[in-house]
Amino acid sequence: MPKIIFLTGFVLMVELCSFYSCGQNVSNQKLTLIPDTCYTYTNPVGGITNIGDPYVLQYGGKYYMYATSSQIGFKVWESSNLVDWEEKGFALTKFNNGDQWGQGNFWAPEVKYHNGKFYMVYSAIGDNGKMKVRIAKSDSPLGPFIDWGQPFFNEDSYSYIDGDVFLDKNKSYLFFVRDCSTNIINGNHVSQICVVELNNDLSKTVGTPETILSPDQKWENINQNWMWNEGPFVMKYKQEYYLLYSGNCYTDPNYSIGVATAHSPMGPWTKYSGNPILKKNLPLGVSGPGHCMVTMSPDSSEYFIVYHTHTDFNHPSGNRNMCIDRLVFQNGIPHVVGPTRSPQPLPSGVKYRIIYSEKE
Repeated sequence: MPKIIFLTGFVLMVELCSFYSCGQNVSNQKLTLIPDTCYTYTNPVGGITNIGDPYVLQYGGKYYMYATSSQIGFKVWESSNLVDWEEKGFALTKFNNGDQWGQGNFWAPEVKYHNGKFYMVYSAIGDNGKMKVRIAKSDSPLGPFIDWGQPFFNEDSYSYIDGDVFLDKNKSYLFFVRDCSTNIINGNHVSQICVVELNNDLSKTVGTPETILSPDQKWENINQNWMWNEGPFVMKYKQEYYLLYSGNCYTDPNYSIGVATAHSPMGPWTKYSGNPILKKNLPLGVSGPGHCMVTMSPDSSEYFIVYHTHTDFNHPSGNRNMCIDRLVFQNGIPHVVGPTRSPQPLPSGVKYRIIYSEKE
């Protein structure tokens, strides 16, 4: 069990008045909030539900989390320790965009800092009724993000989702998914991961997109008529490139995370034979861990994988929460120390958390 230290000499008194008793001739109820010093965290973090596809930006000594969270845009949360989160409102809505683009299905936002601006890549239903990937930009990580350039691949009949902008060696790349709703191969609906180079201001593609990953491992539901490789996130470790991705349907308990490696962002990419690197653990209450990204602890000494799981593991759905676990590299392969549901040491660089217990 984690060691909990109870602070003495500091008690916060709060006057509480219920909706029904306010204004009535009854005595107010006094509640004492006692601060405790805690050295652990427990998944899921932040008390956040009804989200999906969490993405964390580390910038200026803080963390900012964006997620699939509304039919009109994206909410943003702020944290100093990667564990405790405060909702800060909307980072983007279709109402504050210059051209009010997006008819719904605002999915999978990611934000990168580039050339002095913050760029959000996201997908939504476009003017032709298909899902398209677009980029918006802002002067602040909290937004408002305003659409930039035009939706990518806007003229064709495919749906595209799950954009990931990867910046490397003065070049920019867009990883994205050709969605299975419109991508039919040999009679099967197949989601495939693609990549294309972007110009420096991230407004246009350079060259022709390449398909780099398709479902071909047993855990990826390859014997069914609907198959998914989606949710790409690319990082570089030493001289190797790592693409973390999700397989199976997001509402399925078997939604899991795999990894592929390459010597170049354009590939060729090779899937790890030991995939998936993160999967369900129903005895722990973990269902459908997926759509991940990787960030670092406040002191930059530890990697943490950020991902979602089903809020109600007995009834998997689009209602998901956010989890974080340590990620370590062993023999050139990333391994997740998890999934966890027990108290874990705080990210390195976080000395403690102050939590409050109630006492009447």
